[in-house]
Amino acid sequence: MDLEITTLAERPGLAGALDEMPDTWPEFVLEDLVGWANFPRIAVEFPEFVLVATDPQGAVAARGYSVPFALGAKGRGGLPEGGWDQVLLWAFSDLRHGRTPDTVSAIEITVAAGRLGQGISGRMVAAMRENTRRLGFGELVAPVRPSAKHAEPTVPMEEYARRTRPGDGLPADPWLRVHVRAGGVVDSVAPVSMTVSGSLARWREWTGLPFDTEGPVRVPGALVPVHCSLRHGHAVYVEPNVWVRHRI
Repeated sequence: MDLEITTLAERPGLAGALDEMPDTWPEFVLEDLVGWANFPRIAVEFPEFVLVATDPQGAVAARGYSVPFALGAKGRGGLPEGGWDQVLLWAFSDLRHGRTPDTVSAIEITVAAGRLGQGISGRMVAAMRENTRRLGFGELVAPVRPSAKHAEPTVPMEEYARRTRPGDGLPADPWLRVHVRAGGVVDSVAPVSMTVSGSLARWREWTGLPFDTEGPVRVPGALVPVHCSLRHGHAVYVEPNVWVRHRI
């Protein structure tokens, strides 16, 4: 597909279309409070780190969000167990306190619904790597949400992330495989990358499931089971992601 991939800073008029692009995210994932509070700020505070891909008709085919942060700041040094949530908090804390960033983290790469399977995701990873280099950074990291993990929610992420295909040795998971093919290296698991909590009524609204059983509940789109407490009237989802490092 003939795509034009630029930053939002170069085409600020696409901000609305970027938000309105149809996607396939499960509704409950959008209820992570760290993301809810901080994700919309990326396009405003870091437009040069936001990628937008359009087709020849001008329709948005994919989007990519990333943020700069100071991995080498005091008390950090290693990729956080808190994954997606933590790197968002670090990025905006660094911006507020005037810390100089030394690393870029991917936050989201999403292909528009109806355009999956066309090789666009790989092009977006490559474009994000190039944008990271263009902005003067030496490393792009990504708290990857493996695309096929939802089919095996009871398998530990550490085990799942290390699976490889016979023959070529590439990751068994399709999304991890895209990153590795682009030059990334699987680094570690972020066991508490995202947290979504809510009342049982809210979870029923988000998922259409009854949430009437004590203990783990399998939810479509969830990478691990959701923990349901009938006694306390709430359920909590703690999502693990996989850190991938891209040396630029």
